[in-house]
Amino acid sequence: MTAFDAAKPAAIRAENVSRRFAAGHAAALDGVSLETRPGELMALLGPSGSGKTTLLRAIAGLEAIDGGRILLDGEDATGLPARRRRIGFVFQNYALFRHMTVFENVAFGLRARPRRERPAEAAIRERVLRLLEMVQLGGYEGRRPAALSGGQRQRVALARALAIEPRLLLLDEPFGALDAKVRRDLRRWLRELHDRLGLTTVFVTHDQEEAMELADRVAILNRGRLEQVGTPAEVYDRPATPFVAEFLGDAVRVPPASGVLRHAARPGGVALVRPRDVEVGAPGSGAGVPATVRRSIARGAARLLLLELDDGTLLEAELARGAGDAENLAPGSAVLVGARVAHLFPDGEGG
Repeated sequence: MTAFDAAKPAAIRAENVSRRFAAGHAAALDGVSLETRPGELMALLGPSGSGKTTLLRAIAGLEAIDGGRILLDGEDATGLPARRRRIGFVFQNYALFRHMTVFENVAFGLRARPRRERPAEAAIRERVLRLLEMVQLGGYEGRRPAALSGGQRQRVALARALAIEPRLLLLDEPFGALDAKVRRDLRRWLRELHDRLGLTTVFVTHDQEEAMELADRVAILNRGRLEQVGTPAEVYDRPATPFVAEFLGDAVRVPPASGVLRHAARPGGVALVRPRDVEVGAPGSGAGVPATVRRSIARGAARLLLLELDDGTLLEAELARGAGDAENLAPGSAVLVGARVAHLFPDGEGG
């Protein structure tokens, strides 16, 4: 590695980790077990309150756990303080020191070490300047955070986390405060940086697109429990639970006996259909069930139709702009709808 001497990437294993902030309240983490692979980039994905940030902070040693263990490379780190875990942590709000320059912010973790572990000042300077070049902030070392854009402050926070030569990099909603274009640019840059350094990286996000674009694997949490872990393709194409199917791709529940499904489903089970998998045709055009268009919304290169079946079920269809007669389907139009793909779950998995 030419710009940064990273430690050997760490493997993380959380074993049956639990955390409850107050008696009588739902657990923030409820028996979560999860393992990363050395050098992979994993996303913790889920809605607000799902436990993803609590799990990230527990791995870092910033949050105590009530039960279970956190292991780093097979060694029990549950009782280790954060400063001894050699973990770089990037906070959602950057947590930069406003009164310090960019250089001083990045150097902070090195200068805060005990004297016997602290590099010489010349070595600190060399490392900080190399890191600033790597995060594309060469020449900014004398500025203060207030003089930087949001994206630049995020890169300073990342350089500070990398300065201690961590064996693991953790990021909590790293792009949450940035506008859409800056988010897209920074996440591509982060993926390239991760590949260059080879660190094990775990980041928290509620943004599905972000997780699917960046991560090697995605861990989906809900109400303190782990729902599924897999590659982006695995969790999207083969959701393990109804929650995952609904959370990824805005799937909606359809009565199995409604006739929308083009393959058999047991009555009483759960059937979920994503908008992109709904086909819409004119009456008399072929197989399908009758529906009425309630709304037609332009969405970039697609058009979203809100449809109502005769039994009152609401369904969404995402159609390519210009596809067939979709552009001309005004509210009140009668159509036939069917699902080319559905995710089916047996009785007892409807939660």
